[in-house]
Amino acid sequence: MTKPLKLIAANDTFGALLAVTDALAGKHALFITAPETNGLMPETHNLPDSVEDSIGFVVETSGSTGTPKRIQLSTAAALAGAKASAERLGGSGQWLLALPINYVAGLNVLIRSAIAETQPVMMNKSVSFTAEAFVRSASMMAHTKKFTALVPTQLSRLAIAAEQDESVLRALKSFSAILVGGQASSTNLLDSLREQGINVVETYGSAETFGGVVYDSIALDGVQVRISDDSRIQISSAELGEVLMSDLGEIVEGKLRVLGRADRVLISGGIKISLDRVEAIARDVAGVVEIAAAAIEDAEWGERVGIVYLGSPEVADEIAIRLADDLGPAAKPLRIIRADRVPKLSSGKHDLLAIKQLFEKSQSGQ
Repeated sequence: MTKPLKLIAANDTFGALLAVTDALAGKHALFITAPETNGLMPETHNLPDSVEDSIGFVVETSGSTGTPKRIQLSTAAALAGAKASAERLGGSGQWLLALPINYVAGLNVLIRSAIAETQPVMMNKSVSFTAEAFVRSASMMAHTKKFTALVPTQLSRLAIAAEQDESVLRALKSFSAILVGGQASSTNLLDSLREQGINVVETYGSAETFGGVVYDSIALDGVQVRISDDSRIQISSAELGEVLMSDLGEIVEGKLRVLGRADRVLISGGIKISLDRVEAIARDVAGVVEIAAAAIEDAEWGERVGIVYLGSPEVADEIAIRLADDLGPAAKPLRIIRADRVPKLSSGKHDLLAIKQLFEKSQSGQ
Protein backbone atom coordinates (compact mmCIF):
# COMPACT_ATOMS: atom_id res chain seq x y z
CA MET A 1 0.00 0.00 0.00
CA THR A 2 1.12 3.53 -0.71
CA LYS A 3 -0.10 7.01 0.12
CA PRO A 4 0.48 10.43 -1.47
CA LEU A 5 3.43 12.62 -0.60
CA LYS A 6 2.33 16.18 0.12
CA LEU A 7 4.66 19.18 -0.32
CA ILE A 8 4.47 22.31 1.85
CA ALA A 9 6.85 25.28 1.73
CA ALA A 10 8.79 26.06 4.91
CA ASN A 11 7.44 29.61 5.14
CA ASP A 12 3.86 28.29 5.31
CA THR A 13 4.22 27.35 8.97
CA PHE A 14 0.51 27.19 9.78
CA GLY A 15 -0.17 25.11 6.67
CA ALA A 16 2.71 22.86 7.67
CA LEU A 17 1.27 22.37 11.16
CA LEU A 18 -2.04 21.23 9.66
CA ALA A 19 -0.20 18.98 7.22
CA VAL A 20 1.82 17.47 10.08
CA THR A 21 -1.41 16.66 11.93
CA ASP A 22 -2.79 14.92 8.85
CA ALA A 23 0.49 13.05 8.31
CA LEU A 24 0.40 11.74 11.87
CA ALA A 25 -3.18 10.58 11.21
CA GLY A 26 -1.96 8.64 8.16
CA LYS A 27 -3.73 10.74 5.52
CA HIS A 28 -0.52 11.45 3.59
CA ALA A 29 3.24 11.66 3.98
CA LEU A 30 4.83 15.10 4.19
CA PHE A 31 7.91 16.77 2.75
CA ILE A 32 8.57 20.37 3.79
CA THR A 33 10.48 22.18 1.07
CA ALA A 34 12.76 25.19 1.35
CA PRO A 35 10.81 28.48 1.61
CA GLU A 36 8.88 29.85 -1.35
CA THR A 37 10.54 32.68 -3.26
CA ASN A 38 8.27 35.36 -4.72
CA GLY A 39 5.32 33.02 -4.26
CA LEU A 40 6.96 30.17 -6.19
CA MET A 41 7.73 26.76 -4.73
CA PRO A 42 11.41 25.77 -4.96
CA GLU A 43 12.52 23.07 -7.36
CA THR A 44 12.16 19.61 -5.81
CA HIS A 45 13.85 17.10 -8.07
CA ASN A 46 13.40 13.33 -7.83
CA LEU A 47 10.71 13.32 -5.17
CA PRO A 48 8.19 10.48 -5.56
CA ASP A 49 4.47 11.18 -5.87
CA SER A 50 3.74 8.52 -3.25
CA VAL A 51 5.56 6.50 -0.60
CA GLU A 52 4.99 3.31 1.36
CA ASP A 53 2.09 3.49 3.77
CA SER A 54 4.35 3.29 6.86
CA ILE A 55 6.21 6.48 5.89
CA GLY A 56 5.01 9.67 7.50
CA PHE A 57 7.72 12.17 6.62
CA VAL A 58 10.52 12.73 4.13
CA VAL A 59 13.28 14.85 5.66
CA GLU A 60 16.25 16.48 3.95
CA THR A 61 19.59 16.58 5.73
CA SER A 62 21.42 19.89 5.95
CA GLY A 63 24.43 18.68 3.94
CA SER A 64 27.11 20.31 6.13
CA THR A 65 29.86 18.15 4.63
CA GLY A 66 28.47 17.55 1.16
CA THR A 67 25.29 17.02 -0.88
CA PRO A 68 22.07 16.88 1.16
CA LYS A 69 20.06 13.66 1.06
CA ARG A 70 16.44 12.83 1.66
CA ILE A 71 15.45 10.30 4.29
CA GLN A 72 12.10 8.55 4.62
CA LEU A 73 10.93 8.25 8.24
CA SER A 74 7.98 6.33 9.60
CA THR A 75 4.94 7.72 11.35
CA ALA A 76 5.66 5.25 14.16
CA ALA A 77 9.12 6.78 14.67
CA ALA A 78 7.61 10.28 14.89
CA LEU A 79 5.07 9.21 17.48
CA ALA A 80 7.57 7.18 19.53
CA GLY A 81 10.13 10.00 19.51
CA ALA A 82 7.60 12.61 20.63
CA LYS A 83 6.29 10.34 23.40
CA ALA A 84 9.79 9.50 24.70
CA SER A 85 10.80 13.17 24.62
CA ALA A 86 7.71 14.26 26.56
CA GLU A 87 8.32 11.57 29.18
CA ARG A 88 11.92 12.68 29.66
CA LEU A 89 10.92 16.36 29.84
CA GLY A 90 8.21 15.78 32.42
CA GLY A 91 5.16 16.05 30.17
CA SER A 92 3.82 17.78 27.08
CA GLY A 93 3.44 21.51 26.71
CA GLN A 94 3.65 24.47 24.36
CA TRP A 95 6.60 24.95 22.02
CA LEU A 96 8.37 28.01 20.64
CA LEU A 97 9.47 27.42 17.06
CA ALA A 98 12.84 29.08 16.41
CA LEU A 99 14.31 26.72 13.78
CA PRO A 100 13.55 26.06 10.09
CA ILE A 101 10.81 23.44 9.72
CA ASN A 102 12.33 21.93 6.58
CA TYR A 103 14.94 20.28 8.82
CA VAL A 104 14.26 17.67 11.45
CA ALA A 105 14.69 19.81 14.59
CA GLY A 106 12.11 22.37 13.48
CA LEU A 107 9.80 19.67 12.14
CA ASN A 108 9.90 17.96 15.53
CA VAL A 109 8.58 21.13 17.17
CA LEU A 110 5.51 20.92 14.92
CA ILE A 111 5.12 17.19 15.52
CA ARG A 112 5.27 17.56 19.31
CA SER A 113 2.87 20.50 19.19
CA ALA A 114 0.39 18.51 17.10
CA ILE A 115 0.55 15.51 19.44
CA ALA A 116 0.20 17.74 22.52
CA GLU A 117 -2.65 19.63 20.81
CA THR A 118 -1.02 22.94 21.70
CA GLN A 119 -0.50 25.91 19.38
CA PRO A 120 3.21 26.64 18.90
CA VAL A 121 4.45 30.22 18.91
CA MET A 122 6.29 30.63 15.61
CA MET A 123 9.18 33.06 15.26
CA ASN A 124 9.70 34.74 11.90
CA LYS A 125 12.58 32.77 10.36
CA SER A 126 12.78 34.99 7.26
CA VAL A 127 14.72 37.50 9.39
CA SER A 128 17.77 37.06 11.58
CA PHE A 129 17.34 35.53 15.03
CA THR A 130 17.61 38.14 17.78
CA ALA A 131 17.29 38.12 21.55
CA GLU A 132 14.57 40.78 21.33
CA ALA A 133 12.45 38.63 19.00
CA PHE A 134 12.98 35.61 21.25
CA VAL A 135 11.82 37.51 24.33
CA ARG A 136 8.80 38.87 22.48
CA SER A 137 7.82 35.40 21.24
CA ALA A 138 8.35 33.80 24.64
CA SER A 139 6.01 36.36 26.20
CA MET A 140 3.22 35.07 23.94
CA MET A 141 3.35 31.58 25.44
CA ALA A 142 0.55 30.76 27.89
CA HIS A 143 1.03 27.08 28.81
CA THR A 144 2.43 26.11 32.21
CA LYS A 145 5.06 23.96 30.48
CA LYS A 146 7.09 25.78 27.83
CA PHE A 147 9.72 24.29 25.54
CA THR A 148 11.92 25.35 22.66
CA ALA A 149 14.74 23.92 20.54
CA LEU A 150 17.79 25.97 19.55
CA VAL A 151 21.15 25.54 17.87
CA PRO A 152 24.27 26.49 19.87
CA THR A 153 24.74 29.81 18.06
CA GLN A 154 21.26 30.98 19.07
CA LEU A 155 21.82 29.88 22.65
CA SER A 156 25.17 31.69 22.79
CA ARG A 157 23.60 34.93 21.52
CA LEU A 158 20.87 34.70 24.15
CA ALA A 159 23.41 34.03 26.91
CA ILE A 160 25.42 37.11 25.91
CA ALA A 161 22.28 39.25 25.77
CA ALA A 162 21.12 37.93 29.16
CA GLU A 163 24.25 39.36 30.77
CA GLN A 164 23.02 42.87 29.93
CA ASP A 165 19.25 42.47 29.75
CA GLU A 166 17.25 41.01 32.63
CA SER A 167 14.26 40.38 30.32
CA VAL A 168 16.31 37.88 28.28
CA LEU A 169 17.34 36.03 31.43
CA ARG A 170 13.72 35.90 32.62
CA ALA A 171 12.60 34.57 29.24
CA LEU A 172 15.22 31.81 29.30
CA LYS A 173 14.29 30.82 32.85
CA SER A 174 10.59 30.68 31.94
CA PHE A 175 11.11 27.54 29.82
CA SER A 176 10.63 24.11 31.37
CA ALA A 177 13.41 22.95 29.04
CA ILE A 178 15.50 24.40 26.23
CA LEU A 179 16.78 21.70 23.89
CA VAL A 180 20.06 22.48 22.16
CA GLY A 181 21.62 20.32 19.46
CA GLY A 182 22.73 20.12 15.85
CA GLN A 183 26.36 20.54 16.84
CA ALA A 184 28.44 20.60 20.01
CA SER A 185 27.86 23.34 22.58
CA SER A 186 30.39 25.00 24.84
CA THR A 187 30.58 23.16 28.16
CA ASN A 188 31.29 26.45 29.92
CA LEU A 189 28.21 28.01 28.32
CA LEU A 190 25.93 25.16 29.37
CA ASP A 191 27.31 25.11 32.91
CA SER A 192 26.91 28.88 33.25
CA LEU A 193 23.28 28.82 32.09
CA ARG A 194 22.42 25.93 34.38
CA GLU A 195 23.97 27.73 37.35
CA GLN A 196 21.55 30.59 36.62
CA GLY A 197 18.58 28.23 36.84
CA ILE A 198 18.05 27.71 33.11
CA ASN A 199 17.20 24.11 32.19
CA VAL A 200 19.29 23.49 29.07
CA VAL A 201 19.11 19.94 27.70
CA GLU A 202 21.88 18.94 25.30
CA THR A 203 20.56 16.55 22.66
CA TYR A 204 22.25 14.15 20.25
CA GLY A 205 20.84 12.57 17.13
CA SER A 206 20.48 13.05 13.39
CA ALA A 207 17.88 13.21 10.66
CA GLU A 208 18.13 9.39 10.41
CA THR A 209 17.15 9.06 14.10
CA PHE A 210 14.35 11.62 13.71
CA GLY A 211 16.34 14.17 15.69
CA GLY A 212 17.71 14.00 19.21
CA VAL A 213 17.30 10.62 20.92
CA VAL A 214 20.00 11.11 23.58
CA TYR A 215 19.32 13.82 26.18
CA ASP A 216 22.20 14.97 28.38
CA SER A 217 24.19 11.87 27.40
CA ILE A 218 21.42 9.38 28.30
CA ALA A 219 19.28 7.66 25.67
CA LEU A 220 15.52 8.18 25.69
CA ASP A 221 13.35 5.27 26.79
CA GLY A 222 13.12 2.64 24.06
CA VAL A 223 16.41 3.74 22.46
CA GLN A 224 19.61 1.71 22.67
CA VAL A 225 23.08 3.16 22.14
CA ARG A 226 26.25 1.13 21.66
CA ILE A 227 29.69 1.63 20.15
CA SER A 228 30.55 -0.34 17.01
CA ASP A 229 33.81 -2.15 16.39
CA ASP A 230 35.17 0.89 14.52
CA SER A 231 34.28 3.19 17.48
CA ARG A 232 31.26 4.76 15.77
CA ILE A 233 28.02 5.39 17.63
CA GLN A 234 25.18 3.04 16.78
CA ILE A 235 21.59 3.89 17.72
CA SER A 236 18.67 1.49 17.53
CA SER A 237 15.01 1.24 18.48
CA ALA A 238 11.97 -0.74 17.43
CA GLU A 239 10.78 2.12 15.23
CA LEU A 240 14.12 3.30 13.82
CA GLY A 241 15.88 0.00 13.31
CA GLU A 242 19.68 0.33 13.54
CA VAL A 243 21.37 3.59 12.56
CA LEU A 244 25.16 3.78 12.32
CA MET A 245 26.13 7.37 13.02
CA SER A 246 29.01 9.33 11.48
CA ASP A 247 30.37 10.16 14.93
CA LEU A 248 32.93 8.44 17.11
CA GLY A 249 31.96 7.87 20.70
CA GLU A 250 32.39 6.00 23.94
CA ILE A 251 30.11 5.02 26.79
CA VAL A 252 31.36 5.91 30.27
CA GLU A 253 29.29 4.87 33.30
CA GLY A 254 26.22 4.47 31.12
CA LYS A 255 26.53 7.89 29.50
CA LEU A 256 27.36 8.59 25.86
CA ARG A 257 30.37 10.75 25.16
CA VAL A 258 30.55 12.01 21.56
CA LEU A 259 34.17 12.28 20.45
CA GLY A 260 33.58 13.93 17.08
CA ARG A 261 32.78 13.00 13.51
CA ALA A 262 34.66 10.04 12.12
CA ASP A 263 35.31 12.00 8.90
CA ARG A 264 36.62 15.06 10.79
CA VAL A 265 39.89 13.56 11.96
CA LEU A 266 43.11 14.84 10.36
CA ILE A 267 46.58 13.35 10.62
CA SER A 268 49.25 15.92 11.44
CA GLY A 269 52.80 14.61 11.62
CA GLY A 270 51.43 11.10 12.08
CA ILE A 271 49.16 12.13 14.99
CA LYS A 272 45.38 11.98 14.72
CA ILE A 273 43.60 15.21 15.66
CA SER A 274 39.79 15.46 15.96
CA LEU A 275 38.55 18.76 14.55
CA ASP A 276 35.46 18.48 16.72
CA ARG A 277 37.71 18.20 19.77
CA VAL A 278 39.69 21.23 18.54
CA GLU A 279 36.45 23.21 18.32
CA ALA A 280 35.32 22.11 21.79
CA ILE A 281 38.56 23.30 23.41
CA ALA A 282 38.81 26.56 21.46
CA ARG A 283 35.13 27.33 22.06
CA ASP A 284 35.81 27.63 25.78
CA VAL A 285 38.49 30.32 25.38
CA ALA A 286 37.19 33.57 26.87
CA GLY A 287 36.32 36.04 24.12
CA VAL A 288 35.36 33.42 21.54
CA VAL A 289 31.74 33.79 20.41
CA GLU A 290 31.75 31.14 17.70
CA ILE A 291 34.41 28.94 16.14
CA ALA A 292 34.95 26.32 13.45
CA ALA A 293 37.96 24.21 12.47
CA ALA A 294 39.09 22.68 9.18
CA ALA A 295 42.02 20.67 7.85
CA ILE A 296 44.66 22.54 5.82
CA GLU A 297 47.11 20.71 3.60
CA ASP A 298 50.73 21.20 4.66
CA ALA A 299 53.87 20.01 2.89
CA GLU A 300 55.75 19.23 6.11
CA TRP A 301 53.03 17.91 8.44
CA GLY A 302 50.60 16.50 5.85
CA GLU A 303 47.65 18.33 7.41
CA ARG A 304 47.37 21.13 9.93
CA VAL A 305 44.52 22.74 11.85
CA GLY A 306 42.86 25.90 10.53
CA ILE A 307 40.61 28.04 12.74
CA VAL A 308 37.98 30.61 11.78
CA TYR A 309 36.29 32.41 14.65
CA LEU A 310 34.02 35.25 15.65
CA GLY A 311 35.17 37.13 18.74
CA SER A 312 37.81 39.36 20.24
CA PRO A 313 40.95 39.93 18.10
CA GLU A 314 43.34 39.49 21.03
CA VAL A 315 42.31 35.87 21.75
CA ALA A 316 43.86 34.32 18.63
CA ASP A 317 47.15 33.63 20.43
CA GLU A 318 45.30 32.17 23.41
CA ILE A 319 43.44 29.77 21.08
CA ALA A 320 46.74 28.51 19.65
CA ILE A 321 48.31 28.14 23.11
CA ARG A 322 45.30 26.31 24.55
CA LEU A 323 45.17 23.82 21.68
CA ALA A 324 48.90 23.09 21.84
CA ASP A 325 48.72 22.65 25.62
CA ASP A 326 45.67 20.37 25.57
CA LEU A 327 46.22 18.34 22.39
CA GLY A 328 49.96 18.70 21.72
CA PRO A 329 52.03 20.58 19.13
CA ALA A 330 50.32 18.79 16.22
CA ALA A 331 47.06 20.60 17.08
CA LYS A 332 48.56 24.10 17.04
CA PRO A 333 46.75 25.95 14.22
CA LEU A 334 48.64 26.77 11.05
CA ARG A 335 46.24 29.63 10.35
CA ILE A 336 43.65 31.50 12.44
CA ILE A 337 41.14 33.72 10.65
CA ARG A 338 39.00 36.19 12.60
CA ALA A 339 35.77 36.80 10.69
CA ASP A 340 32.58 38.79 11.16
CA ARG A 341 30.62 35.57 10.65
CA VAL A 342 31.24 31.84 10.53
CA PRO A 343 29.65 30.37 7.35
CA LYS A 344 26.42 28.50 8.05
CA LEU A 345 23.75 26.54 6.24
CA SER A 346 20.10 27.50 6.46
CA SER A 347 19.69 24.83 9.15
CA GLY A 348 22.02 26.78 11.44
CA LYS A 349 24.82 24.23 11.23
CA HIS A 350 28.33 25.21 10.14
CA ASP A 351 28.90 25.05 6.38
CA LEU A 352 32.05 22.93 6.55
CA LEU A 353 32.73 23.14 2.81
CA ALA A 354 32.54 26.96 2.82
CA ILE A 355 34.77 27.09 5.90
CA LYS A 356 37.40 24.94 4.22
CA GLN A 357 37.25 27.24 1.18
CA LEU A 358 38.10 30.23 3.39
CA PHE A 359 41.50 28.73 4.10
CA GLU A 360 42.03 27.77 0.47
CA LYS A 361 41.38 31.39 -0.55
CA SER A 362 43.71 32.75 2.14
CA GLN A 363 46.46 30.40 0.98
CA SER A 364 46.10 31.55 -2.61
CA GLY A 365 46.14 35.22 -1.54
CA GLN A 366 42.58 35.96 -2.68
